[in-house]
Amino acid sequence: MSSDSMQEDAQLGSPASPEKAPLPPLRRELRSWTRDLAVALGLAIVIMIFLYQPVKVEGTSMNPLLSDQERIFINKFIYRFEPIERGDVVVFWYPLDRSKSFIKRVVALPGETIEIRAGNVYVNGRELPDQYVPSSYLDGSNYPARRIPPGEYFVMGDHRDSSNDSRVFGSVPRPYIYGKAVFAYWPVDHFGSLTSSSTVSAASR
Repeated sequence: MSSDSMQEDAQLGSPASPEKAPLPPLRRELRSWTRDLAVALGLAIVIMIFLYQPVKVEGTSMNPLLSDQERIFINKFIYRFEPIERGDVVVFWYPLDRSKSFIKRVVALPGETIEIRAGNVYVNGRELPDQYVPSSYLDGSNYPARRIPPGEYFVMGDHRDSSNDSRVFGSVPRPYIYGKAVFAYWPVDHFGSLTSSSTVSAASR
């Protein structure tokens, strides 16, 4: 038997040493983390652009729910799937100057008749419970009965005696309304969703 055959037999008879899986190099790990981070940031940007938008509240017309300089998120997409409802806090372009945005609460819907007597709001002849408005924020103003045109909304600030709203500039056309206030994130003591229950609890503080 030749030496070549002896060497081959020796190799076949020796146990094969187990191979250890090499660890991924640091560069590959960093590349993977960077890729995942970029994807996450990209998704966040898409969500922010198409669904939510951060805005800063200026003024006190929505006290006590929203304070001056408070930061909130608005949902810009929600009204593509559901109607605007009474009690919604909406953001819209100021009808007299579309370079400005206002935030108010929807009080009356298209086709309804609104009237204000000594600060009390009546919709279709029935008094509207002002559960969002502390009694100290009510005013004694009057507003003659007026039917809201189709496709328009009557909006008011919760701080009635310091609000420039539909009592002054009229009802707001639907195309001017571009978002619903959904979440407050600054200051931290106001952190949370802006649901109907949260607005009622704000009024009771």
